[in-house]
Amino acid sequence: MGTITSPFKDPSHHSLARKLLPYAIYVILPIAVIRLYLYTPSLPQSTDQLPHSTAITISTTSSSSSSPSSLSPFPSSQEVETGKETPCDYTTGNWVQDKLGPLYNGTTCATIKKGQNCITHGRPDLGYLFWRWKPKQCHIPRFEPNTFLQILSNKHIAFVGDSMARNQLESLLCMLATVSPPNLVYTDGEENKFRRWHFLSHNVSVSVYWSPFLVKGIEKSQDGPNYNKLYLDQVNERWAADMGQMDMIVLSVGHWFLHPAVYFEGDSVLGCHYCPGLNYSEIGFYDVLRKAIKTTLKTIIERRVANANEMGLM
Repeated sequence: MGTITSPFKDPSHHSLARKLLPYAIYVILPIAVIRLYLYTPSLPQSTDQLPHSTAITISTTSSSSSSPSSLSPFPSSQEVETGKETPCDYTTGNWVQDKLGPLYNGTTCATIKKGQNCITHGRPDLGYLFWRWKPKQCHIPRFEPNTFLQILSNKHIAFVGDSMARNQLESLLCMLATVSPPNLVYTDGEENKFRRWHFLSHNVSVSVYWSPFLVKGIEKSQDGPNYNKLYLDQVNERWAADMGQMDMIVLSVGHWFLHPAVYFEGDSVLGCHYCPGLNYSEIGFYDVLRKAIKTTLKTIIERRVANANEMGLM
């Protein structure tokens, strides 16, 4: 997102940026967390069985001034000599047409919800299926379900967050199901907001945990206050209690922080967002979202370290 140089001269730009920022979080946060956790497992000793295993260094730094040689996904001779690879800003690119189409669609994936299945509901055009994301400075190999399952053998990957986390999980399930059928082994909560699948072929578990704030929260309801309550110094134990079973965690949140809410830290009220009629200070949601993410990441690190100490790995 570009820098706003004159917010007072053009307030509409500032307003637009504030509206778009929460949605940008949907993209940035999952990418950052996937990079943090998805690349931590040790890869198999032999890469002969892994198609498209060319290493690609990925970063979120801008590299618009890179030389033409940086457009290749393969390291140049200079990069080989120095041991460095050109970073790729994969958030900058375009949607391009893809003749191969997707790995799955509404008629081939059994885990797609009926209410979300465009094809079975009669959508006549299929052109929307034949697109892929192409970064400007590198190449993203086509997703290989077998490779993914092989890397995650004997692992548990958990998607934690709101409906975006659920959609990401369901898309991954559909892609993996093209080579190995998943078994639904656990459901719980209203509308089965907590679910887990198991891929017997590789002993891989994939779960989704409904936690739209990541931290402890009480969602608004028809029987209670018309605002959410967030406790920014406490992680939501509904998912964090299973952290010891998780090898990778994908966090996807943002939209729910726009809703009316009162924020707590300990027993003290920090303020609120969009709370007319309440005697609390309006503090928005930007700092609150930052606090929630910091609390979550701090808790993950602390518990991973504690778990490693218990197992004698550190």
